[in-house]
Amino acid sequence: MLALLPVVLVLVLVVAIAGWALWLILSAAVVGAVIGALARLAVPGRQEIGIFNTIVIGWIGSLIGSLLGRHLFHVGRFLTFACEIGVAAVLVLLASSAAGNALARRNRSLRW
Repeated sequence: MLALLPVVLVLVLVVAIAGWALWLILSAAVVGAVIGALARLAVPGRQEIGIFNTIVIGWIGSLIGSLLGRHLFHVGRFLTFACEIGVAAVLVLLASSAAGNALARRNRSLRW
């Protein structure tokens, strides 16, 4: 019975750490989806990138924009959020132009 107590304690700690890591991954995906979607709305025209790329770009834009807004410029929450969307919009523009160029090259190679 006494040997079972350390095993239970280790399991409780492992489950808590795994749950925390899962929460971080899920919250990063949700934040990335929201920031990426807002960035795609800010960029005019059609973007040739998928939903997974939008989430990743939104997540990266959120990290870089938060770093710029909070730690470099020392602005408030609203301006930091606007900075996150702006950085993600630039990244969406870059990714969609790269995807558009690849699509144009592929379509050109299909012509006679």
